[in-house]
Amino acid sequence: MVRVMPVFLAGAAAVLAATEQASKPSFVVEKHPAIWDIVPRDARIQKIAGDFRFTEGPVWNRSGYLLFSDIPANTIYKWVPSGTVTVFRNPSGNSNGLTYDKQRRLIACEHSTRRVTRTEKDGSITVLAERYEGKRLNSPNDVVVKSDGSIYFTDPPYGISPDQQELPFCGVYRISPKGELTLLISDFSRPNGLAFSPDEKRLYIADSSDRSHIRVFDVKPDGTLENGRLFAVLKTGEEGVPDGMKVDTRGNLYSTGPAGIWIFRPDGTHLGTIRFPEVPANCAFGGRDGRWLYVTARTSVYRIRLKIPGIRP
Repeated sequence: MVRVMPVFLAGAAAVLAATEQASKPSFVVEKHPAIWDIVPRDARIQKIAGDFRFTEGPVWNRSGYLLFSDIPANTIYKWVPSGTVTVFRNPSGNSNGLTYDKQRRLIACEHSTRRVTRTEKDGSITVLAERYEGKRLNSPNDVVVKSDGSIYFTDPPYGISPDQQELPFCGVYRISPKGELTLLISDFSRPNGLAFSPDEKRLYIADSSDRSHIRVFDVKPDGTLENGRLFAVLKTGEEGVPDGMKVDTRGNLYSTGPAGIWIFRPDGTHLGTIRFPEVPANCAFGGRDGRWLYVTARTSVYRIRLKIPGIRP
């Protein structure tokens, strides 16, 4: 019996390992075992809407629906959990990134109008930023609102032709609660998605150029940024770049990247990648408990249910 036991245990361990491996979803690339503290082993990717041109800017409204942009279609769409998709706004200024401010008003980055706007409660549009030092912005891309009401946005040139660009750089900006526009960073090649850590002491910013990396900055008490440093490089040779980003309540960062959503610990450890049928451009947490991750990916919108709730505007 003593001699048989090690063989039995080895066989049981092999069966257990095989069973565990089989229970892991094939669309998750594990880089660290802690990925399974975030992604359930029985997780499923659900396609909730499709047949669009290029989806972007998802944001969850706490009344129970999702808004997202279709940039070439010049439209913001509304999806409700019953599965219905309707036009929320057309034209949208070829909107890209969307979020809400602390008064639950929609903030939008508009490509064709080259501005950042706010939709008031009566449906009217207020322009928050469209020029810096007298020159038109490039094409505001993504946006996030801090708890003090200040708005941070990125301004790459994706929505314009080279001859239309008036500013000699692609900036990251802050709009103060009083409406003052400040240039924070100007050395990005293609600044794109951005997200605050849960305590708002750090700001992550993606560079979607061939640098294909994410930098993180310390946020000073006056809202400006300092101590910028490299957080992660997202390169595999596959299609996709760091673009839209969100953070969960534990501080893990979710960034679009080659082939899927890359998940990082706050210290930069890459836990794993959730691969999607189409290359993602942005993501947002939603649902009643914030545990649904909604992903805009080329012509479709997907979602996956996770274990940890995310930060929602």
